[in-house]
Amino acid sequence: MKGCGVKVEMRSAIVVGGTGLVGNALVKLLCDSEEYVSVTVLSRRKLDFEHPKLTVKVRSFDQLEEEDIDFAHEVFCCLGTTMKKAKTREQFEKVDVEYPLHIASLAKKCGIMHFIMISAMGASEKSAFYYNKVKGKVERELIALDLPQLSIIRPSLLVGDRKEFRLGEKMGEWILKGLNPLFIGSLKKYRPIEADQLALAMKVIALFGKKSPVTIYESHQLAMMKMPEVKEEKVIPREQLFNWDKFKEQEAIPIDEEVVFNREKLREIKTKNELNK
Repeated sequence: MKGCGVKVEMRSAIVVGGTGLVGNALVKLLCDSEEYVSVTVLSRRKLDFEHPKLTVKVRSFDQLEEEDIDFAHEVFCCLGTTMKKAKTREQFEKVDVEYPLHIASLAKKCGIMHFIMISAMGASEKSAFYYNKVKGKVERELIALDLPQLSIIRPSLLVGDRKEFRLGEKMGEWILKGLNPLFIGSLKKYRPIEADQLALAMKVIALFGKKSPVTIYESHQLAMMKMPEVKEEKVIPREQLFNWDKFKEQEAIPIDEEVVFNREKLREIKTKNELNK
């Protein structure tokens, strides 16, 4: 398949939208991870970050083709904009709906098995809020693509150090952080989530997440995710692997350790036993 690359043994990832709050955190996390040897970013502009594992492809998302998609184990789609930046609903939906759908289609053609996309808490086409309605639309259309594996990430309000100041989001962050202690039980899902934690959760989902065709992860689940601890394998002593006393009890012929795998010696012992009968 032209442009889709060749599957390799080591793990690789594609991040779409690596200049945003979460995308930037995710790129750095993957580059610093032992599990990944290759990280490719598809972006409309250069990154302020360099790493030996990192390849940045500056592309117009309106003109992306199969040749732009190398093989990877998963695609992380971190695309998203605001009405303030998009100016119009048409442009907003181009970034939040058309681009993710197009990239997911190319990924499927290239044999990439897992597409992980950031949506939003409360995403639903039936929502009274336009933003959530758009997110519900892209979720439905991604599911309809019948991808090998789709993970939909629904975070609450994202917090972190943004390059641009957003007054509305910053005010919401201050208010919700102050109310955090009150968000207990069923209200936990409304707690703000740090961008670094969301990036970590996406990595955990890529490596250890459910293998179902479609899985939706809510914000309270994402906030609790962490990398599993790797337990060191205990060295089993040789005497436990080869219990000679037990072995001797089960054998009618007396055998010592030196002759267990010596067939000639074993025949000699058998012959002596037969002659002594």
